[in-house]
Amino acid sequence: MKQKLVVIIGPTAVGKTALSIELAKRFNGEIISGDSMQIYKTMDVGTAKITEDEMDGIPHYLIDIKEPDESFSAAEFQRIVREKINEISSRGKLPMIVGGTGLYIQSVLYDYQFSEAPSDEAFRKSLEEKAVSLGNEAVHEELMKIDPESGAKIHPNNIRRVIRALEIYHCTGKTMTDYQQRQTPEPLYDEVLIGLTMDRDLLYDRINTRVNHMMNDGLLPEVRRLYDAGLRDCQSIQAIGYKELYDYLDGQASLEDAVELLKQNSRRYAKRQLTWFRNKMNVSWFDLTFAGSNAEFQKKFNEISHEIEGKLKIKSNT
Repeated sequence: MKQKLVVIIGPTAVGKTALSIELAKRFNGEIISGDSMQIYKTMDVGTAKITEDEMDGIPHYLIDIKEPDESFSAAEFQRIVREKINEISSRGKLPMIVGGTGLYIQSVLYDYQFSEAPSDEAFRKSLEEKAVSLGNEAVHEELMKIDPESGAKIHPNNIRRVIRALEIYHCTGKTMTDYQQRQTPEPLYDEVLIGLTMDRDLLYDRINTRVNHMMNDGLLPEVRRLYDAGLRDCQSIQAIGYKELYDYLDGQASLEDAVELLKQNSRRYAKRQLTWFRNKMNVSWFDLTFAGSNAEFQKKFNEISHEIEGKLKIKSNT
């Protein structure tokens, strides 16, 4: 029997957090964050990290588990989340993954096999030496040339995965992207994927408003603390909301321009998220465009609850 799992995905600012809390209450669920940046301690405002009050008593996992100078990979996310799913299920609760980092979530749901791809130890060691002598970016640039799709997903500091992708191409002439597309991965869970979307103009307006709230809530002092601590060439600082304000602190942009770029990059990220989910996953989509009122929110909530009950064949608490 496969373990039952609810996954709630969608672009930034669409309303995943509020909906997931209500669903967790209805289905006796516990929530695993599916966001690649909420793992970092002290990076609260810029990642729109859920607060204790917003959790409303629902347990949350994979939040504040790393220091900002530590790296994090899809493989590590996969391992930890699968352990949490087992743990939550063993207590008779329903595990729920909520977030917007598509690659990370996909890595948990399906059994991709890359171990059968051949290896070349001498080639691997030559790339490791190049990373030491010329820097991770130099090796990452090689990957971007032959497999830009994988290069865009893999951070330069995740050098082991960068090298593995290059090694696969070196040995087979096929990119890691080719391998993923040719495989028919086995679903590991009895899952239902709930996708949230809304009218693009409304979503973009919500994103702009969220950024304004972040600035009012102390995003700049949060980024300045990281900047003053000397954090720079690490994975966390590449997050939207941090890299733009680093430009301001470096004197390369005005604060107004940095904030406007932050809004623009957030909107573009939301568009990429939707494209990823629609192309890579079998998602049941629900439009929240008109869910601003309590009555309309309740209507959508009931539709989504019905979808979960039907797909997983479970009963709600109500």
